[in-house]
Amino acid sequence: MTSRSDRVRGRFFAWLAACAFACGAAQAATSADAPTRQQVQAAADVVRTDSNLPGSRTSKTLRFKEHEAEDKVKKPEKKKESTGADWLAHFFTAVSEGGRVLVWVLGALLLAWVAVGVRRWVKVRAEGARHAMAPLPSHVGALDIRPQTLPDDIGDAAAGLWQRGQQRAALSLLYRGALSRLVHVRAVPIRAALTEGDCVALASRTLAPVPQAFFAQLVDAWQLAAYGDRMPETARVLALCGEFDRQLPDAASTGAAP
Repeated sequence: MTSRSDRVRGRFFAWLAACAFACGAAQAATSADAPTRQQVQAAADVVRTDSNLPGSRTSKTLRFKEHEAEDKVKKPEKKKESTGADWLAHFFTAVSEGGRVLVWVLGALLLAWVAVGVRRWVKVRAEGARHAMAPLPSHVGALDIRPQTLPDDIGDAAAGLWQRGQQRAALSLLYRGALSRLVHVRAVPIRAALTEGDCVALASRTLAPVPQAFFAQLVDAWQLAAYGDRMPETARVLALCGEFDRQLPDAASTGAAP
């Protein structure tokens, strides 16, 4: 039986012989003509197909299996079961968030309300300052409302005119006196070009309900005579005369500056 070393030596010598044959053929061809590509390839095939020459072989080796890739893959975590305590915690968290939002909304509404209030206050003060700086009117329409042109007891003077048959003059005196008291005593911002309706509207912002109703009745009686050419009943006019100084007192009675 041939040993392994004898077989290897045989293969090595066969390989050397093939190389020598190829070199000889190459030299012979060189002396004549250069070998073609096909001739070189054929010589290489002869050497590769020789069973005595060592060829390539596939071998298997044993090694430890690596688990790094498996370690990188995380196992899915088990889903925690929801308990009553967790639900209660989520509930209080939601309530806390909602309360925070509600506080912000209420704060914004309060800020808007304060801004509107301040704006109105500034507007009222500005209008009051403007009216205070404006000179007081001496006439409203064609009626003279200066205090010095009116009697001290307007109600009694108007009643005397009515009883003497001067009905229109009596009603005119009552209306003039009422406008004078509103402008000079109550500081109602009545101006020269205002109508009777405008004066009633302005008086309603300053007067109490009873004086305001009295002034509205007085204006109604005046308009009935001035524009309707009809005189109100005597009892109605005398009642207005009797209540005049009580409902619209002068500066001395109210303690206001003249």
